[in-house]
Amino acid sequence: MPPFSDTDCAHMARALQLAARGLYSARPNPMVGCVIARNETVAGEGWHQRAGEPHAEINALTAAGKDAEGATAYVTLEPCAHHGKTPPCAEALVQAGIGRVVAAMKDPFEEVAGRGLDMLGAAGVRTEVGLMRAAAESLNEGFIARVTRNRPMVRLKVAASIDGATAMKSGESQWITGPEARDDVQRLRARSGAVMTGIGTVLADDPSLNVRLAGLEPAVSQPLRVVLDSRLRMPISAGMLALPGETLVCCTGKHDHSSLEEAGAEVRSYAADAASVDVGAVLRDLAERGVNDVLVEAGPGVAGYLLQKELVDELVIYHAPHIMGSETRGMFQTPSWLALADRKKLEIIDVRRIGGDTRITARVQY
Repeated sequence: MPPFSDTDCAHMARALQLAARGLYSARPNPMVGCVIARNETVAGEGWHQRAGEPHAEINALTAAGKDAEGATAYVTLEPCAHHGKTPPCAEALVQAGIGRVVAAMKDPFEEVAGRGLDMLGAAGVRTEVGLMRAAAESLNEGFIARVTRNRPMVRLKVAASIDGATAMKSGESQWITGPEARDDVQRLRARSGAVMTGIGTVLADDPSLNVRLAGLEPAVSQPLRVVLDSRLRMPISAGMLALPGETLVCCTGKHDHSSLEEAGAEVRSYAADAASVDVGAVLRDLAERGVNDVLVEAGPGVAGYLLQKELVDELVIYHAPHIMGSETRGMFQTPSWLALADRKKLEIIDVRRIGGDTRITARVQY
């Protein structure tokens, strides 16, 4: 990786800030930001707002106008080199007379994967890659997972008391955490292409699984609602079926699903994994649909299954400052783990207060 100056770092940091503005709206495309500058002077900025609309580089070039000639473009992801819904950004940068392109990372998407940088280099544009790569990769982990692992990134959300209870023995669970934590979950939903739950949660709580936080609604499209329901017990009266957005019900075997489809659901049958839906197959299907990130909001059975199958990438645990006692339901229902070697190791990457609760974000170490 070539040496980068403080000025390079400042412009790329700004490009990353711009890219993050697409957190709720860019999907299924990656979040990308671009700054066009000559030394310390910024000529234009841009970010990718929505799929099908101009990419970050085009927006920055438009803002820069003639000042783009001979300048450096700082972009958080390698400029595209293929014709998709928009023309190639690498070609636009060449036509604008950009003299140098600094990309935080190469694009892992197979239709780009170095071709954008090659196109720029062949046209005489100086290219450099790797500045703030880790930050750029972190910003688009879901997109990277989809195009390299053929499955979305999976975040599992759990709300629990400080002693690990997610519900009373009766099933009562509303509300364990405070309003600030619940608003934070709305933001997690808004950044996700799909929200997944199990039929047990649907039957017990009739959840909406939609984004309904003031200020977010105009900026986001509703995530796909995914219900794991091996025996197809989904009621046609489920509240989510009457809401804007789509609902996918995942079952196993053959069932009469005409009434559910009439109620607005899409029903698909998947391979069975013991008595459950093969969630790995569901995730591959979601990747084919362009889903980058899946947020799981489910009971301990689904949570434990996903953990056991090593399908959880990130845990987001909201701990409420109270004790619910021993006659309660836990966070995970798992097979009998009899030795310490059976435990799942976590890497805690963030801890912060959300209102009166504590949010712990951790990566599962398989």
